[in-house]
Amino acid sequence: MREPTADTPIDLASREFAENKYDWYRWMLENAPASRGKISILRVNLVARYEDCRTVLTDPRFLRNRGRARGKGSDPLPFPLPKSIAALARSMIIEDDPEHRRLRNLVGKAFTPRAVGRLAHRVEELSHELLDDLEKRGGSFDLLASYARPIPSRVIAEIVGVPKGDTERFGKSMRVLASGLSGWSILRTLFWDLRATAKFMRELVARKAAEPGDDILSELLRAEEEGDRLSHDEVLSMVFLLVIAGFETTQHLIGNGVRTLLEHPAQLARLRAGPELWDSAVEEIVRHRGPVHGTKPLYPTEDVVFHGVTFRRGTATMPLIAAANHDPRVFDEPDRFDVARTPNRHLGFGFGAHFCLGAQLARMETRIALRNLVERNPSLRLAVDPSELVIQNAPGWHRHQSLPVTLR
Repeated sequence: MREPTADTPIDLASREFAENKYDWYRWMLENAPASRGKISILRVNLVARYEDCRTVLTDPRFLRNRGRARGKGSDPLPFPLPKSIAALARSMIIEDDPEHRRLRNLVGKAFTPRAVGRLAHRVEELSHELLDDLEKRGGSFDLLASYARPIPSRVIAEIVGVPKGDTERFGKSMRVLASGLSGWSILRTLFWDLRATAKFMRELVARKAAEPGDDILSELLRAEEEGDRLSHDEVLSMVFLLVIAGFETTQHLIGNGVRTLLEHPAQLARLRAGPELWDSAVEEIVRHRGPVHGTKPLYPTEDVVFHGVTFRRGTATMPLIAAANHDPRVFDEPDRFDVARTPNRHLGFGFGAHFCLGAQLARMETRIALRNLVERNPSLRLAVDPSELVIQNAPGWHRHQSLPVTLR
């Protein structure tokens, strides 16, 4: 890696950064705990150390709502969107209390441990169905496309109660939301593809309101607190958030987990010998090679100084939670992968008021998917040399383009 100068922002969107993230994090933790960065034309403040990340995520001087932080109204979006799709983007993830608390309390009524527990049996079935087919076919295959992606995509479809006749349209919507929100394709997505996606989702919400079922979307529509309910637009934005966060994150958590386990055979052997370690193993995968490396931007409501660097009011600030998860001030031997690590106070699912609402669902899906895969296939291995694996150039993420494996 090439160390930046004081006047050169760290380019999070560069291929060089994508391929050397952890080298960069080690350097930042010791030499530039607060720094300037950029993502294309967007300039961002960066913090890398664990305590600084927690501060940004909990300090009331930092807001998710960009408009309020800058004293320019209540619109959290950096630019106006067409009315037909604006509701999709205005979710609780970019709001602050009390509006965030109101939405989270209502949504939390649908994401109960009982609701997540009901899905565990279905995830077990899906995992075994996919493995039955893959084991019959033999040969090598892309684990992301053939195993890691179908599990969360089908779970999300069942969460929102998509009728069988609409699964193809829903699948297309998921592909639009998962792969069309980066690079230059975002323009086509925002002003073309998302219109059709929004129309389909509005139809789905309207049908569920008229004929509720035994699914989380119906629970969202029924959720009530002190006479308050989610509007249809708020339910729509929650479905959008579910697809983005619940599908993309879990898919790559499974993929990253497989590669990590295969590259640490002694730890994989511990898991096979001691399946009681699977819960802590998933936490360690999230810490060691989680897919989410930065949070949604926060904006200071006043000038704030970190390590001699002033973050001006209203400027985008990103806590690099993946760097924080390797901070030697908090984690002993942070670059060592240990499936029994304890304590493990990682920030992989965020921290504070915006802690990931779907964390338990992601943990459950990942645990079941990984356990079944490695227990059924003792000869599982990468089908290519690790040097051939391509990390996507996606700022704030750590995810593979594909992950070719073979079962025997």
